Amino acid sequence: MARLLCVGVGIELGAHLTPAAKKAIASSDVVLYAASDSLFEAWMAELHPQAHSLQSFYAPGKSRKTSYQEMTQFILQTLEQNTTVAAVFYGHPGVFVQPARLAMAAAIKQGHEAIMLPGISAEDCLYADLNIDPGRYGCQMYEASQFLFYQRNFDTAAYLILWQIALVGDQSHTRFQENKENVQLFVEYLQQHYPTEHEVIVYEARASYLDDLRKVTIPLAQLATVELTEKSTLVIPPATKMQRNKFFEQQQKNINNLTLIHSR
Repeated sequence: MARLLCVGVGIELGAHLTPAAKKAIASSDVVLYAASDSLFEAWMAELHPQAHSLQSFYAPGKSRKTSYQEMTQFILQTLEQNTTVAAVFYGHPGVFVQPARLAMAAAIKQGHEAIMLPGISAEDCLYADLNIDPGRYGCQMYEASQFLFYQRNFDTAAYLILWQIALVGDQSHTRFQENKENVQLFVEYLQQHYPTEHEVIVYEARASYLDDLRKVTIPLAQLATVELTEKSTLVIPPATKMQRNKFFEQQQKNINNLTLIHSR
């Protein structure tokens, strides 16, 4: 039985690597990683002499779904030839990382051991960088295209966080750059629930200490005028006030009335 370790290294290069993740990488026979950044590649080479990139599975015009399936097969093939394999991913390996999920499920089905080591995600960075406490008003999170394609019931009195907004509306799974027409369509849909001038935030976490935090606050109507990248996340603050739960208040009133009757 072999062991597959799906390892998250966090968002900020080097700074977010946990001791557990570093140990997992160092103790593996082979390390496979998904990242196009040259600094990331150099860093992986420092951490392990047998570190190999999965980036070649991507290609212009090629569906990301096909790339993910091919990555998964390669990870499993490597696992068959080794005792321990670390599949390393940017951020958290369980958040928007389909190859990690697919590889772990397949490895377990084949009788291998599969362990996920969490990393600091873009969500974690968002709460810190934007000073948002999810416990104050609540948070709802959706992938932007899924949010647009399907009817979702959401609360405008809570934060709404929409991931991968640059790729919103892409059904081909081949795009890596924004489509302004799709973004504008997305804006029009959101304007059915939020005021046109409601301020929203386009956020991107720092990838390294050399980068600047990106935080662009604009009216919702202007979203399509802002440059968006694969890392862009849309944060919509609450636009309405929280409403009291009438069911709970009525039940509390009933309980109080019963207590009053029994106390007489």
